[in-house]
Amino acid sequence: MQTLAPAEPYTTEFEAIVESQDDDELVLDETYFYAESGGQPPDRGTLAGERIADVQERDGEIVHTLADAPAVEVGDTVAGRIDPAFRTYCMRAHTASHVLYGAGRRLFDDLGYGGFDIDEHKVRVDFATPTAIDDAALVTLERLVNRAVWDSKDVTWENAPREAALARDDVAFNTKTEEGIGGEEVRLVDVDSWDVAACGGTHVRNTREIGPVAVLDRSNPGEGVTRVEFAVGPAAIQRRSAEKTAALDAATALETRVTDLPEAVARLRDERDALAAERTGLQEHLVDSRLDELRETAVERDDRTWLVGTVDHLDTNELAERANDLTDSAADVVGLVGGDGESVAVATDGEIDANRVVDDLTAEFGGGGGGNETMAQAGGFDTDPEELVAFLRTGSVETTN
Repeated sequence: MQTLAPAEPYTTEFEAIVESQDDDELVLDETYFYAESGGQPPDRGTLAGERIADVQERDGEIVHTLADAPAVEVGDTVAGRIDPAFRTYCMRAHTASHVLYGAGRRLFDDLGYGGFDIDEHKVRVDFATPTAIDDAALVTLERLVNRAVWDSKDVTWENAPREAALARDDVAFNTKTEEGIGGEEVRLVDVDSWDVAACGGTHVRNTREIGPVAVLDRSNPGEGVTRVEFAVGPAAIQRRSAEKTAALDAATALETRVTDLPEAVARLRDERDALAAERTGLQEHLVDSRLDELRETAVERDDRTWLVGTVDHLDTNELAERANDLTDSAADVVGLVGGDGESVAVATDGEIDANRVVDDLTAEFGGGGGGNETMAQAGGFDTDPEELVAFLRTGSVETTN
């Protein structure tokens, strides 16, 4: 027995005879409850006065699981009441997924159907395509879907011979679940002149019943697959309202119109880049000045010149680059400590083992690091930077033989 829901989706009340019962599970002689399948969740409602917890197809039977075991026997006639709001939501959402896929066919190359799912807040369709789906594509998808809704396209469904359906290039099949492909016949859902797909779900009779659709986001769950999420009805209206509010707030803050936001943002980006470049130049000047100061404070140890001190505005790699440059012109050993004391770079001319310097430093102050004879780095210290500097100036360091 198959559910009658796909064929008569607008039926939400019915009576049927109990064919079998196992505690809280009932099988009826016929049912209009939709059993979970192909990404569409099971219907909600009541059966025999008890709340429906789940509806599944098992071994060719539709099994209704109730929240509590009903006081019925085999042969009794029971009433089914399908939650009309949730059924309508699923009909609209499922049909919207077909319209979305039809829009995708018009935009993307080598398109395949990779999956589909409905939850209470959103719907997702997986597009199997090599085409990169960017923000502009999402906007176009949303526009095309809502245009198809506005055009009030009729939605019909009928059974067709399986082999004939498989031979048609215009029919989309869910290659992930193979929904609707089994058996001698295939149920085809046709959105007039827009999309045809093998599908066993519930659908509205006309796209105008879908209501507004808002594309929410995209992701890439696998290679060559783009997942597009969207909302229908009230959730779509709320999303559009939130986006409109955000756009208006941004326009007000930038003292411009919503339609002029791209230009305003471009100007801000240019200003930001210019300020960042200016800041970088100033920081480099400060670093150069600081290194010039440190040249004046270099000390002699073990017949070698040591240039040691703190330097702000440099990350670990930049400290190492500057230390290495200074060994060629200013000192035999250069030990630069980041201004926050978190990192240290030591460069030498090879006569002093840089790695040994770092080992002595981490043995005294913790942290970790390593390198080779001429360049070593360390980090993870939890001490005052000046203590690191003092140790580098006066600590016991062995020379390389």
